[in-house]
Parts: sequence; C-alpha cells; structure tokens
Amino acid sequence: MNRNAYTLRKELENIRRSQEKLEHSFAEMPTELRAVKTRMNNAEERISDMEERIMGITQSGQQTENRIKKLESNIRDLWDNIKRANLCIIGIPEGVEKDKGMENIFEEIIDGNFPNLKDTGFKIQEAQRAPNKLNPNRPTPRHIIIKMAKVSDKERILKAAREKQNVIYKGTPIRISADFSTETLQARREWQEIFKVLKGKNMQPRILYPARISFKIEGEIKIFPNKQKLKEYSNTKPRLKEILKGLL
Repeated sequence: MNRNAYTLRKELENIRRSQEKLEHSFAEMPTELRAVKTRMNNAEERISDMEERIMGITQSGQQTENRIKKLESNIRDLWDNIKRANLCIIGIPEGVEKDKGMENIFEEIIDGNFPNLKDTGFKIQEAQRAPNKLNPNRPTPRHIIIKMAKVSDKERILKAAREKQNVIYKGTPIRISADFSTETLQARREWQEIFKVLKGKNMQPRILYPARISFKIEGEIKIFPNKQKLKEYSNTKPRLKEILKGLL
C-alpha cells in the first residue's frame, strides 16, 4: 500500500511539473508569435523593397531602350534627309570614270535611256563611288552616288527609270534608285510582300519617302509609317485584315 501511494505521489508530481511546463509554454507562445509576426513583416518589407528596386531597374532599362530607339530613328531620319537629293547608280564597271569622269557617265546614261530628259540642264553637286575605298575582293562594282542640286530633278529621273524599267549603259543593264540608309532600305523591303498583295487587289499601293506605304481603300488614300500602325488599322477593317492575313 505504501509503495502504491508513493508511486501515485510521484506520478502526481510529474503531472504537476508537466502542467507547469505547458503553462509556461502557453505563456511564452504569444511572445514567440509576436516575434515570428515581426520577422514576417520585416521579410515582407524587404521583399517589397526588392520588388520596387527591380521594377525601377526594369523601367529604367525600358526607358533607356526607348531613348536609344528614338535616337537611332532620329539619326536615320537625319541621314535620309542628307541623302534625299541623291541618286544611286548600280552596275557601272569599276574604272570607267577615270577617263570620262562621273558627270559625263551620268549624262550618257540620261541621253541613252531618257531622251525626253535630254537638255534638261540637271545640275550635279557631287558624284562619287561608295564606299570610297575599293575592296579587291568585292564581286560587284561599287555604286555611284550622284548628289543632285534639286530633289525634284532626282524624282524626275527615278520616275523615268521606273517607267522604262530596263536601263542600260554601254549595253550593260544597270539600276537607278534613291540613296537611302541601310535601315531605311530594310524598312522599304519589308513592305514588298504587302505591296504585291495590295497591287493584286488593285488597291494602288505606293512606297513613299522614306519608308511608308500608301494605298486606296473605300475611296480614300491611307498612309502608314510601319506595320504596327497598319495592323491596328486592319483590325478595324475585316476585308483588309483578310487580305493581309499572315503578312502583319
């Protein structure tokens, strides 16, 4: 009996100690919970700060990219304006200008291909090969750049060349085109497929200076500077959208 009573007292003491520990733990829990909550709040603030920094860096990067694109566009426009009165003659063999000079070659091209432009009195400001330095490994002759005194004279010659189509010099086929920057030439080429499709639909497309497209739709002439603007417009015109399907 005494042993059983002793055992019961020990168990009761153990139960009391366990109860005290639990009570102590329960008493500490609010403090620990507050500490955990504080750490979570601090972590959330740090994460929020990092997200704001990342957003700021992203926005700054986008702004920088936009500024670079705008600067490149401005440089391209400036370069195209400088070249606006220029003609580019492609296919004239190297060296022929040494004996005759660039201006005489130009006059021969005009006289031989465009009789209606003879005696027009075109004035040339400058004529040269481009690039200036000859690369012996280049498979084709360098282009000849003719800077006209008037943009209108350049346009008349280009119009005559388009109408004649087959322009020659000493029996050799040559091409006469406007002198554009590389970027503008690429932008003009990107209209080619769209131009063909619109022409096939009798919509009177034209590639305008420096790299815009125009065409007739619903009795009006519409002009677009790039494919994005044309795409936005075509979304409002179901028939046009169907015509240009896969091209924008």
